Amino acid sequence: MAVQDQDLTGKSIVVTGASSGIGAAAAATFAARGATVAVVGRSPERTAEVAAKAGAEPFLADFARFDEVRRLAEQLLDRYSHIDVLANNAGGSWPKRTPTDDGNELTFQVNHLSPFLLTTLLLDRLVRSRARVINTASVTYRMARLNLDTVNATTGSFNQMGAYAASKLANILFTRELARRTAGTGLVTAAFHPGAVATHVYDRAPLGLGWLIRSPLSKPFFIRPEKGSEPLVHLATTADDINGQYFHQFKLEPPSNKQAVDAALAQQLWEMSERVTG
Repeated sequence: MAVQDQDLTGKSIVVTGASSGIGAAAAATFAARGATVAVVGRSPERTAEVAAKAGAEPFLADFARFDEVRRLAEQLLDRYSHIDVLANNAGGSWPKRTPTDDGNELTFQVNHLSPFLLTTLLLDRLVRSRARVINTASVTYRMARLNLDTVNATTGSFNQMGAYAASKLANILFTRELARRTAGTGLVTAAFHPGAVATHVYDRAPLGLGWLIRSPLSKPFFIRPEKGSEPLVHLATTADDINGQYFHQFKLEPPSNKQAVDAALAQQLWEMSERVTG
């Protein structure tokens, strides 16, 4: 039996960003293999629908709000005595610099700060469970420049792709630093690029590209969410040594962006994230 086809009965798996796209597909796969799955989403209707189809449990949280992330963590800790996999998959991209109610830049909060907060709130339970923490990053990290003085600013010039890429670079640095801080505990973490997937993450792309990307016209250029979820499922279940690593789909990729392997920057990002999330 291939590792990715293994029976997951008895495993508790949390998938964020699971009301559609990659997260929904992964949640369905995990549930079909016997896992108890927490489907985390922002839309009450879509989250409930995905959970019902998978025979999973719905949880609501808007990652643009830290209070909802904290409430989610409390609910998960109350519900699950062990958490075997945390898939930090929630994310988005916005065309304008938008401040959140918590005083952060929206893209950075949703894509990095809130996953950081959720992971650290669950960390004791994850360590005790010898869990897998799998972070959905993006190949856009290659072009990113992460400046900790400006990445979370709520005013100033803004570039949608630049902000998204910086947040995805932050995902990779978070993965590396989490691996360092939990070394020897049995917790394993990895980040991955799922491929060019036609999902709702492109809804706010300029010129109506979101609709086009999810239409049949995109098939030659974009893969379906079910295909994009396969690396997530693989990394969550593989026995290979993946700790702290970044994968381009299934292939281990030594990061090509020098910042992605900057240990001091990874530690500074962690410390900044602790301050910002409280």
